[in-house]
Amino acid sequence: MGTMNRSVLLSGMMATGKSTVGRLAAARAGVPFVDLDALIVEQEGQSIASLFENHGESFFREREAAALRSLLHDGVVRVVALGGGALTPRALRHEALDHATVVTLDAPVDVILERAQPFATRPLLSRGDPRATLEGLLASRAEAYAEAHERLSTHDRDVDAVADEVLAVAMRAPLLMPLAGRSYPIDVVVDEPSRLLDVLAGLAPSKLVFVSDANVDRARGATMKRVRSALEMDAIEVVLPAGEEHKTLTSVATIWDAALGRGVDRDAVVVAFGGGVVGDLAGFAAATLLRGIRFVQVPTTLLSMVDSSVGGKTGFDATAGKNLIGAFHQPSAVVADMAHLSTLAPRQRTSGLAEIVKVALCTDAALFAFCEDHASAIVAGDLVVTRELVRKAIAAKSRVVRDDEHEQGARALLNAGHTAGHGLETAGGYAKWLHGEAVSVGLVYELRWLAARGLAEPGVAARTELLLGRLGLPTQAPATDWLAAAAFIGADKKRRGRQIVLPTVRKLGSSELVKVPVADLEAALRAGVPAAP
Repeated sequence: MGTMNRSVLLSGMMATGKSTVGRLAAARAGVPFVDLDALIVEQEGQSIASLFENHGESFFREREAAALRSLLHDGVVRVVALGGGALTPRALRHEALDHATVVTLDAPVDVILERAQPFATRPLLSRGDPRATLEGLLASRAEAYAEAHERLSTHDRDVDAVADEVLAVAMRAPLLMPLAGRSYPIDVVVDEPSRLLDVLAGLAPSKLVFVSDANVDRARGATMKRVRSALEMDAIEVVLPAGEEHKTLTSVATIWDAALGRGVDRDAVVVAFGGGVVGDLAGFAAATLLRGIRFVQVPTTLLSMVDSSVGGKTGFDATAGKNLIGAFHQPSAVVADMAHLSTLAPRQRTSGLAEIVKVALCTDAALFAFCEDHASAIVAGDLVVTRELVRKAIAAKSRVVRDDEHEQGARALLNAGHTAGHGLETAGGYAKWLHGEAVSVGLVYELRWLAARGLAEPGVAARTELLLGRLGLPTQAPATDWLAAAAFIGADKKRRGRQIVLPTVRKLGSSELVKVPVADLEAALRAGVPAAP
């Protein structure tokens, strides 16, 4: 067994076996075990029932939150059995998900009621009808229990088997997109096709629709064929032409026709096996097939791993510009296997680094510093550093998406560099600039232009430009390219009437949205890159 590097928190209703499973899992992992309720009793010198009786539930919840936060941040790896309502507060739950692996243990209502007796020792069940109370608690806590890295049933299960499964999740250390009942795991693995097999088997699809493109099929198709063979279920294969220029409704229709022609139903699962173009197209097809079926993202490029595969944005390009038609449709899982990067062209790999710098610049100063400190290893393709970089970037994006899934506020900050960058891509016919390259140049342009207007910090712009250059990304474009890009600014989806919303950064890792006149940005682009402020 490997070494646990994050604590495990066992969540779930009372009497689901958290303490029993937790003690066994901790012993096997060789780490301490803490029962949070017992810790609070020790700290307060009263039983849980007395705390509720003498001080009320609000007092208990305050003590519970304080005790849990202390455990999360003291640097000790342990297994913790939580009280049933410990993770009900959203902010505390997300803090726990950021710093530990959360596993929810489940059992049927009748089983919980039988195990929970005598009810006199259970403050929340000791008054009124226990069944009605329990069912009400389960309903009110459904979101909290759903937002877990894994859910395991303890009914009719051997405790040893459950403890082993808990430890397996801990060793896997998945990330999570916490969206209540639509939450999904994000695994970052190294040459582990079994992870995708487990994910797909767990979804129990009636049919599988595998979507890739010609480049991915040539480079990694053998891997996916082995996965399809191992699953031994009805599978439909769709191989699209490669390239952003094929990110069109025609490609979406190809997926629709293949799936419907083979009689897919609402239990089918689409598997997006490729880069950002494949992920967006397959995701949109899944969002619209039969008014929405499940899909799984299997990103094969660095850019799609850290950006497009996470967050549920799907769609295709229009003549007027990039990504102007689409839908929000979250995947059921994301499996990012670093082995796919082994066949990725160096330019494509480098392109993906721009989105990492962007999310770090806007939301995570520590990630930005990680990029600076490990720039040489990142450029060299060091696998250990790159995997950690991918995990950190995905975690940073997930924190933004969970609070603004449909881009009504803070998620728009992740569009930094994309207004100018998308203009470059579109003007170049999606052939001259790779997406990450255009975003890199767009970031520098927008930051410098905003700084010249007093809306960004010049030092942040300079530091960002330096890092992008160290990572091998372009930071400038010819004036002729900017002139061509200006024609597409008015169609940008971030335009609001005569103004356009741009993310800006005054302090590294902290960004805000500002509105500027569309005409001013268009005029600046026609004039070329502004002098550095």
